[in-house]
Amino acid sequence: MSSLGDRPLSPAVRPKPEDYGYDLDRALASVLGLRAIVPADAFTAETLGTERAGNGVLIRHDGVVLTIGYLITEAESVWLTPADGPAVPAYALAHDQTTGFGLVQALARLDAPALPLGQSNATAAPIGDHVVVAGAGGRQRSVAARIVGRQEFAGYWEYVLDEAIFTAPAHPNWGGTALIGPAGTLLGIGSLQLQQALGEGLPDHLNMIVPIDLLKPILDDLLTLGRPNRPPRPWLGFYATVVDDRVVIVGLATGGPAERADLHSGDIVLEVAGTEVNDLAELFRRIWSLGHAGVEVPLLVHREGRTFEVRVTSGDRNQFLKRPRLH
Repeated sequence: MSSLGDRPLSPAVRPKPEDYGYDLDRALASVLGLRAIVPADAFTAETLGTERAGNGVLIRHDGVVLTIGYLITEAESVWLTPADGPAVPAYALAHDQTTGFGLVQALARLDAPALPLGQSNATAAPIGDHVVVAGAGGRQRSVAARIVGRQEFAGYWEYVLDEAIFTAPAHPNWGGTALIGPAGTLLGIGSLQLQQALGEGLPDHLNMIVPIDLLKPILDDLLTLGRPNRPPRPWLGFYATVVDDRVVIVGLATGGPAERADLHSGDIVLEVAGTEVNDLAELFRRIWSLGHAGVEVPLLVHREGRTFEVRVTSGDRNQFLKRPRLH
């Protein structure tokens, strides 16, 4: 989890206005500080904490702010802070588990410009492009970076992006940062900092960015329904990693489907519905291919010298979360 902190970034990594063909300071003013308070009994409180801090990007003049969803999941209160002006209250409008995006609605006028959405595909924003990874606070809390990679990303929390964007040098306060492209438009939202190389030739400190093109097909649904208008994926509620080409469960969501099915930390998942799995993306995609939330998922599991089948009745992750309060 990122934190805004009080220390500006080193001048060596900050963007300089003369290096960009757009009004850099105006674009940076679209990035807001975001703080969220989550109840202690929330489903995600144990893993994500009850006080969350990061960034958000004003994308509409009516106060709609785009951020990364884990900052606002189950939030009972949200505050947005523009570069110039006091903090304003807001509420969590939407969260899409598939992409990871979250939307926040400001409840008072924000003294900030809206940042237009750009195109994040490889043609419009190729590897090597000079970009800015922007946090709230202007140039002092932004990084002049480059796109250094585009590849699949699988997260241990049952999450896969077909093509995430990776940037370097890494922004230390990454959550909800704005990836601003050469045209001064929003190309993505910061999700993670990775401290290990993903592939040959890539640096070992990267930001993983969720591409903005994933937002466009679902934005209207998020604004009107609070979620994409599609059936939810099956969710098992375990955390997994890969050790020596084997998928190992390293944690369980309390009360989730996997725990109820008596899966354990340390279990090795060999197959899903008869298909061998050797990495996280294979594992999750095979689970999702079986149907919608509620489908039964057969797993072949190895535990302490025994191999056996476990059948897990999947759930809808959103049903385990506290609903945002209406305003």
